[in-house]
Amino acid sequence: MKTTFMTSLLAGAAVLGASMAMQTTTVSAANFSCSTAKIIVPWGAGGGTGVIFGTFEKTINAMGVKPALKMVTIPGAGGTKGAKEAQKAKADGCTLFAIHQSVLVNNIMGSLKFNWDAFDTVAMVTDTPEIIGAGGHVPYNDLKGMLAAAKANPGKILTGVSFGATSHLLWILLGSKTGTSFKYVPFQGGTAGRIKGMRSKAVDLGGINMAAAQGQKKDGTLKAFAIAADKRSPLVPDLPTLKELGVDMNFSLTRGVVVPKGTSKDKIEHWAAIFKKATQNAAFKKSMAAKGTSLVYKGPAAYAKWFAATSNDFNAAAKGVKLGRYGK
Repeated sequence: MKTTFMTSLLAGAAVLGASMAMQTTTVSAANFSCSTAKIIVPWGAGGGTGVIFGTFEKTINAMGVKPALKMVTIPGAGGTKGAKEAQKAKADGCTLFAIHQSVLVNNIMGSLKFNWDAFDTVAMVTDTPEIIGAGGHVPYNDLKGMLAAAKANPGKILTGVSFGATSHLLWILLGSKTGTSFKYVPFQGGTAGRIKGMRSKAVDLGGINMAAAQGQKKDGTLKAFAIAADKRSPLVPDLPTLKELGVDMNFSLTRGVVVPKGTSKDKIEHWAAIFKKATQNAAFKKSMAAKGTSLVYKGPAAYAKWFAATSNDFNAAAKGVKLGRYGK
């Protein structure tokens, strides 16, 4: 699965790079002390975040920007190793950090002593909605049936998650919105590991990705009940949103860019403009959409507002179930 994802995106990046090779950017002329800035990705290069920002790197460098951009992966400790390295870096615009909600969750769990606001926001760039899924063996065939079963068996339905990660918060938030609870089974290997667990009947429920949702009807080993987005996806048009089904909830893995606290406004605006231009490229959009990832841009102020609201939601849900530091 990861190989297919990476191959498709890198192929798209090659086409995109060729089409943009003669272009130059007209963003603000902030003064930088480096000829090449680095963007730290706190995961492996072959994972979803690494592949996406590797493609951004190629797209941005094809624009002829100064400084150039180099992705540096610093995996380990659930994303905290790279986050700590980025947070203590010099605030000179030469170090960026690829961030998503793992920072919020790691702060709740106590593995990070700082939160998103230890950085200055630059831009939100992608949005990948979660899909509520189940193994093909479960007796219910829709969200209504799933929630009825959960209410009849509180805390008993086996649900695959990466404990203390965003996949865990998905179900905690769903439970807080629907008055349900689940029995969490920890899985390694991210989404792929959870999907394997559902296929093998080791667990009943779990979040699934777009490719799995598209293929759910082929072999009967998976079921997809709802997508946690504002609108249905054109890739799975028959899959309703949670909101359509009466659950007022969105949940996406939303990736963006931040910089060390205290970075000057001109440098923040420089990078914000560059990432905005990258997200507007039609070929890049198409390559991401094919994998269920939308390019959704928010600038520095709007991204900070989004992070504040999302952090409040996560903390409220964690407090409700006494998760992490709220359980002390």
